[in-house]
Amino acid sequence: MIPFKDDNPTTVFPFVTIGLIALNVLVFLWELVTPLGGERIAFLYGAIPNNIVTFERTQPIPPVLSIFTSMFLHGGFLHIAGNMLYFWIFGNNIEDALGHVRFLVFYLFSGIAAAYGYALTDPQSVIPMIGASGAISGILGAYLLLFPHARVHTLLFFGFFWQIVRIPAVVVIGFWVVMQLINGLLSTGALQHGGVAWFAHVGGFLAGLLTIKLWIPRKKRFKF
Repeated sequence: MIPFKDDNPTTVFPFVTIGLIALNVLVFLWELVTPLGGERIAFLYGAIPNNIVTFERTQPIPPVLSIFTSMFLHGGFLHIAGNMLYFWIFGNNIEDALGHVRFLVFYLFSGIAAAYGYALTDPQSVIPMIGASGAISGILGAYLLLFPHARVHTLLFFGFFWQIVRIPAVVVIGFWVVMQLINGLLSTGALQHGGVAWFAHVGGFLAGLLTIKLWIPRKKRFKF
């Protein structure tokens, strides 16, 4: 199941969404050309659970700042491509609902919640977390609550065959949530050797789902 666009029009141009996508891409290009190497970059600027919980400093930047830098780092092409695809589909509608400044703060807030959501499940881990997944998960949580019935154009595969169908957002995002939970439970402890921080996704998603109504400007709240 690969979503690629929705039928949910917006009223404002998504400056922040496009700007954040562009910044993520630029940072990824820097990762590709820098002589430091991807693993070294992750340990220098990724969010290390032990550090952000205890505030121990083992990196050139403070632990709190590493949460923000980690949001713009990615481990490979598929990592950034998947994140930016979901961000492009769902981010513009949340920016439309919140306004540009509120949306930017909400995005960063979701990323912080995601980082601590995972760190609290394994607070002694020294394996850095990187990626925009946690912040984007917050956007998915917000979208699920505000636009559950919006139709999402999705590519479905049936063996060697495929078909494009329009599926309600509640189904697309609901399937995504189930996959995060299953993978998170199956991979408990696996991040000691590197891997995907599934519970960071869950933490970001819950932050977006549970708080989005608080972020909506008063004049717009009657719409949702």
